[in-house]
Amino acid sequence: MKRFISFGTIALSLFIFSCKDSSTFTISGSIANPGSLKKVYLVQADTTSYSIVDSTNLSEDGKFKIKHAAPYGNLFKIRAGSSIFDLIAKNGDDITFSTNLSDTTHKYIIAGSDDSEKIREFNKINDLYGAQMAKLVDEYRTKAQKLGRESDSLINIYRPQFEILLAKQSDAILTFANSNKNSLAGFYAVTALDQNKYEQQMIAYADAIKDNFKDNPAVQRFQRSMAEVKPVSIGQKAPDFIIGGLDGKPVKLSDYKGKYVMLDFWASWCGPCRQENPNVLKQYKIFNSKGLNILGISLDVDKAEWQKAINADKLTWTHASDLKRFDGPVERTYHIEAIPSNFIIDPNGNIIAKNVTGADLEEFLNKTFNKPQH
Repeated sequence: MKRFISFGTIALSLFIFSCKDSSTFTISGSIANPGSLKKVYLVQADTTSYSIVDSTNLSEDGKFKIKHAAPYGNLFKIRAGSSIFDLIAKNGDDITFSTNLSDTTHKYIIAGSDDSEKIREFNKINDLYGAQMAKLVDEYRTKAQKLGRESDSLINIYRPQFEILLAKQSDAILTFANSNKNSLAGFYAVTALDQNKYEQQMIAYADAIKDNFKDNPAVQRFQRSMAEVKPVSIGQKAPDFIIGGLDGKPVKLSDYKGKYVMLDFWASWCGPCRQENPNVLKQYKIFNSKGLNILGISLDVDKAEWQKAINADKLTWTHASDLKRFDGPVERTYHIEAIPSNFIIDPNGNIIAKNVTGADLEEFLNKTFNKPQH
């Protein structure tokens, strides 16, 4: 009997000491060299907003403890003065955190949350490429200051280098995200990508994690967003439509069946659109004879202003509009949320490119219409 009681007592003791508070998570923190810092804040974050959700005083020896409820795993940030540190937490987590505020690289140690360690790995990618980009910017500014002015020739030297670094950073982020599909850190990483350039990969990622993180609102918003945009993503059949032409006659996308056509969404009141128009006109003059057609779809509401802009920019292709800004049926079908925006559709009706502008547009058209003949 004594043996039975002894075993039961040990089992009960182990149960008590192994239980965690499942209604909150805890952060036990230590900050070296806090200076005049008196308070530490807990910031809740998602892909669209940040909000302070808790705070606590820092003890004289640089210690603090925060308990907060998080019914689902979520991204949080510890704000200590001007320094910000990322973590991912959920109820039941017992997290330890330490940093040294005199360290200008903002290194920190975190334990008790695997996802928090993953988000730290992700931040290392950004820190690595961010430092290289900052160095390039400083070099450019130093040389521009010596000249006493902004320089197009300098910009032409440094912009390609910057874009190469940005592409490398994005590829590293995508690799990290694809390697961490079961971690929220992977999700937060993939949302940092430029959707214009990585839409296909982001849609594939959304499909791959469709059964994960069903209680996280940010993930669910991402899933819905990718599902909405998927029908008009690269590789999909372009949805047909009918829209009123500038001359009042209906224009159909199916009119361009068997041809290459670029749907160019723009407006007279859109500064970036008007700045891009000379480039679009240049490409049209080069590639129209090789098979490129353009259908300009304006988000104007004033037909006179629309016509005036067409004349001023010398846009000689077909133009159409519902004169309803972003609320036109074609704009809704193609999920136009910003302009300029474009879709390049091949003779089979497939979307083969999306939102390509500037030098990227010229490069894409060159590859499309100047393919080697076999």
